[in-house]
Amino acid sequence: MASKISILGSTGSIGTQTLDIVSQNPEDLTVVAMSCGRNIDLFEKQIRKYHPSLVSVGTLELAEDLKTRIKDLSNIKISYGMDGLIEVATAPEADTVVTAVVGMIGVKPTIAAINSGKDIALANKETLVTAGHIIMPLAKEKGIKILPVDSEHSAIFQSLEGNRQNKINKILLTASGGPFRGKTLEELENVRVEDALKHPNWSMGAKITIDSATMINKGLEVMEAKWLFGVGLGQIEVLVHPQSVLHSAVEFMDGAVIGQMGTPDMRLPILYALFYPNRRTLYADSLDLFKVASLTFEKPDMDTFYGLSLAYEAMEVGGNMPTIFNAANERAVAKFLKNKIGFLEIPEIVSEAMLNLDHIDNPTIEQVLETEAATYDFIENRW
Repeated sequence: MASKISILGSTGSIGTQTLDIVSQNPEDLTVVAMSCGRNIDLFEKQIRKYHPSLVSVGTLELAEDLKTRIKDLSNIKISYGMDGLIEVATAPEADTVVTAVVGMIGVKPTIAAINSGKDIALANKETLVTAGHIIMPLAKEKGIKILPVDSEHSAIFQSLEGNRQNKINKILLTASGGPFRGKTLEELENVRVEDALKHPNWSMGAKITIDSATMINKGLEVMEAKWLFGVGLGQIEVLVHPQSVLHSAVEFMDGAVIGQMGTPDMRLPILYALFYPNRRTLYADSLDLFKVASLTFEKPDMDTFYGLSLAYEAMEVGGNMPTIFNAANERAVAKFLKNKIGFLEIPEIVSEAMLNLDHIDNPTIEQVLETEAATYDFIENRW
């Protein structure tokens, strides 16, 4: 049976790779709605190729521009802003919503999609980092599936298939180590933006690539894993695995370790999420273990890359502290990408925000968003 999908963030890294999967499976996948922020040129090409009936862009001005660009196309509704994102997320025809936007902008549309009975192909990790205490119970109440698109969480999800009844000892969450694996704090003092954007294995958007370089991305994934799989923080162990072949694994109570391996290609977890529980052919290079030859694993350097330590600390405190962690990192990365701060200032800013902003034990969505705004204000007034 053909599946109809909405895509939040169709012009980003995950969004474009999702559309590649759609192109490979035209008889089984249809795009009924999609959104983009500002990349209107690419968005227009996507609209003309995939023919959604509803689209949304970031601003009214972009909506007017898009309306002029596609005036030759009929029966396409154009929305904008947060209302537009929510409209795309709740499109009546959609069965599954791919949440491929970056940042906390994905929280409200995801909640709206769940309330509308849509399954979620989750690539927006901030949703669970900041609102996991709301999202997971709501998904259970509504009987919808949250299917992870992150390669690591998809690997864990796949490793648990057929083993749901068995006790988990721990989750082994792998990390490539990014472009600065093995570097000291002194060596990272004068890192340039272009250096931090050179990820050795994965092709990702700029923000996530910087997060990988600081290892804050792995901290966010630890938080996400806690909510997705219902485990304690002490059951999540990060392993630096430079080859990015084992995408993550689960150790069960009897000591058996089951993991998922593959090439570093995000289309694999996207494909699995869209066709779950079935597997489909991915038209890409297969894993050649003879070529890989060896797999290595290291403990993460939690002193040099102390953003990862801060993530564990934020999750231990709980409440709105993960939101402070996430929002501070978002703003710090934005400043680094504009060359306004140094690379090592990113975790410094996150730490300062965590120390200085008020803690709320069990925040509502409104309080989560207020915490985000307060964190932004704190950083703008200090840096």
